[in-house]
Amino acid sequence: MTILNLNGIPPLKRECLPLWIIDLTSTELSFSQRVAALDTPEFLQTLTQIKRGVEREGLRIQSNGKLATTPHSPALGAALTHESITTDYSEVLLEFITPPETDANVTIEQLQDIHKFVMSHIDGEKLWPMSMPCFIDDENDIPVAYFGESNVGKMKRIYRLGLKNRYGSMMQAIAGVHYNFSFPLDFWQQWDALHGSPHNQDQISADYLALVRNYRRLCWLIPYLYGASPALCSSFLKGKTHKLPFKKVGKGTYYLPYATSLRMSDLGYTNAEQSALHICYNQLDNYVNLLRTAMNTESSTYKKFSAGKDGNYQQLSPNILQIENELYSPIRPKQPTASMEKPTDALVRRGVSYIEVRALDVNPFTPVGISRDQMDFLDVFLLTCLLIPSKTLDAEQLMEANENLTSIVLEGRKPHLQLKKDGQPIAMHTWTERLFDELAQAAKLLDKAHASSRYSAAVTREWAKIKDPELTPSGQILSALRKDNADNSAFGLLLAKEYTDAFANFPYTHQSAEDFETMAKASLEAQRTIEANDDKDFDTFIRAYYNEPPAKKMPD
Repeated sequence: MTILNLNGIPPLKRECLPLWIIDLTSTELSFSQRVAALDTPEFLQTLTQIKRGVEREGLRIQSNGKLATTPHSPALGAALTHESITTDYSEVLLEFITPPETDANVTIEQLQDIHKFVMSHIDGEKLWPMSMPCFIDDENDIPVAYFGESNVGKMKRIYRLGLKNRYGSMMQAIAGVHYNFSFPLDFWQQWDALHGSPHNQDQISADYLALVRNYRRLCWLIPYLYGASPALCSSFLKGKTHKLPFKKVGKGTYYLPYATSLRMSDLGYTNAEQSALHICYNQLDNYVNLLRTAMNTESSTYKKFSAGKDGNYQQLSPNILQIENELYSPIRPKQPTASMEKPTDALVRRGVSYIEVRALDVNPFTPVGISRDQMDFLDVFLLTCLLIPSKTLDAEQLMEANENLTSIVLEGRKPHLQLKKDGQPIAMHTWTERLFDELAQAAKLLDKAHASSRYSAAVTREWAKIKDPELTPSGQILSALRKDNADNSAFGLLLAKEYTDAFANFPYTHQSAEDFETMAKASLEAQRTIEANDDKDFDTFIRAYYNEPPAKKMPD
């Protein structure tokens, strides 16, 4: 079987095993059998309880389109402790978080509430409506986020300093949208009974991983349909080595003619050090072990940055991953964490409770970065990924999935584009025809469950983009730029101004301005309490974090 050596990591005997070694299914049912089984009142009722949430990132910019230089406003609360408004890598990279909801309309309205409040408290600044950053003359102008003087706040900041040293600040200024999705427990109970599987958390985790494996096989479709970064500002390429055949439009915008999501390319959220990890989601304990190994294995590349010597912290650790969240992946199996609990420990203790889709660009054609139509289609897509029988992934198949994703992000709208499926070339259009037939069947289930037709309508809208690539966001953006010989910055600033006005006219729906003000004050007080309760120096704190024995699964 495959033995993998990861930059000095001892050989891992439970890496992405060949298909004949692992069988995670109890009773294998075909796609059509599963669809038929779900078409019952009991199953359909559980589909109405699917929950989703959104994490939307966006850069604060000045009125002239340049990066904001101001710190995170105290009027918004403490980035460390606020449950809805925080910062990601940079002090100017805002992140808005909605809680799990069964109604996608509620999620959109919650995002509108957050945007309205934030825009009224950032002194005339605007929110950049695109994934790739605005014009940034010097990446040292991108301020690393500050979370206060507590040990946990310092840890979050030093982790980001490590990202800066490892990958550069420009890459960390890229914004995205994460879509969190979960099935209710009643659904899993019926699903496990259908397959003759024991109903417990281990089985639920295995079922989620089956979905994740199919997502990895098929996620090339997501940047094709929703990729919105076919072009970027020339400042982003400063100092970068690449061999991409860029063309120029406007004064300083570079693009690839058929690109969909440069954010998802090697220029964006990828790095060579992690490419050797081959995280493949066959079994939860294997996934956890690979992440833990990467967190505990020194990197020959990153060891040059100080990790606490003589009190100098340029990163948290010299290892391949400082923390698990450093792993860049288009999807993650997730379990909410307690304070200072490692994500892998949470997975071991409580299993997978939802998945986080991470392949979405910010949608520049909607004020809040994602639309209801997208969410409806994503629900269909993720249900389809579960309904399709999911074989295990070996290293070769994972590589194939990654190559397909790369092909789509760089030239997804290219006529007659070829992908690979099970080692054989296949026309993208041929594959999508087959896939959309399955998507349509899943959409009918969701329509029936919700007594609507919106899910089938979502599939029909996306199919139109398959037939005409110019209807995709990437196609629309490039068409607009080339028509007017315009720059990405001018296009983004025009939208930013339009959305600023739109936010002012949004009504508060679920939370009022007073509610947000109360939340902001409470978060600031919570940060002060955390800082006051620190009882050890940072060196001791961070050593204790890394030296804590990994959690082990407790017997049932």
